Amino acid sequence: MKYVAAAVFTAFICGIILGRILLPVLHKMKFGQNIYELAPEAHKKKQGTPTMGGLVIASAALLAVCIMAFFVPGPKQLLIAVLLLGHVNMGIGFADDMTKIRHKENKGLTPRQKLIIQTVAAIIFAVYCYMSPLVGSVIRIPFLRTEVDLGILYIPITAFIIVGTTNSANLLDGLDGLLTSVAYVDFAFFAILAVLAGDLALGAGCGALVGACFAFLFYNAYPAKMFMGDTGSMYIGGAVSAAAVVMRQPLILLLVAFWMMMSSLSDLIQFAYFRATHGKRIFKMAPIHHHFELSGISEPKIVMIYNVTTILLCLAALLGVC
Repeated sequence: MKYVAAAVFTAFICGIILGRILLPVLHKMKFGQNIYELAPEAHKKKQGTPTMGGLVIASAALLAVCIMAFFVPGPKQLLIAVLLLGHVNMGIGFADDMTKIRHKENKGLTPRQKLIIQTVAAIIFAVYCYMSPLVGSVIRIPFLRTEVDLGILYIPITAFIIVGTTNSANLLDGLDGLLTSVAYVDFAFFAILAVLAGDLALGAGCGALVGACFAFLFYNAYPAKMFMGDTGSMYIGGAVSAAAVVMRQPLILLLVAFWMMMSSLSDLIQFAYFRATHGKRIFKMAPIHHHFELSGISEPKIVMIYNVTTILLCLAALLGVC
């Protein structure tokens, strides 16, 4: 675990420094968030808050990994694959954020454009895992202590999980510090899982992501000085799903990424109910964290609830996989 601890510390220091450098640059370039017109009224004052802070998370984690690569023993193929998918998704999010900034409204790439690129990237990643002797087509079933060989179906199923998790993470990024507070717990879980599996490089990489998220919380916690934007949320979603896949534990995402999944599920329920009832809503607003917010729960309290429940779910997940 010493490598994980060192990676957490290194990424944290890098993240704090990079945040201090990037924040005034984003202000100067006027790369501010355009708040969705139907967002809760309390969010309107956040208009213009610097966005694309996800660059801090990705850059800090990458710097820490490059430094730790000189010290951590063992193969690093899976770590490289996880970071590569995260950065590809970050590129999609960056293009989305830049489009919003250029148009000066909360409309970036179209859902179709994002979905096509995400799907292609996810399929390529799934094919790599399918062909890799370190991963293969076998997935583990948590709690049952058994494995299932999906065969060629592994590729479309894995691609679906990756795309779904990435977009779920994107939906969860709706309150100050919310996704960041959930993400660092998820990466800590995968760091522990990787070390237990004997992959010290992947464990250190996940540790670097923990430190990077911690550092970003200094700028992203309520009241946020910087938003991660789609640049950060898609990076996190891609990295979380990739880590689960390379460890043959994609189903564990139902627990460790519970609130990400709930964001998508609440959105789907809201849409289906709206269509079925010709305009009625089951939630005050979706995703569900906005429902809680409009029900009178403060942003910091919602973040705390999400953070604590994610910790508990990750502890339960550890029992299920160990």
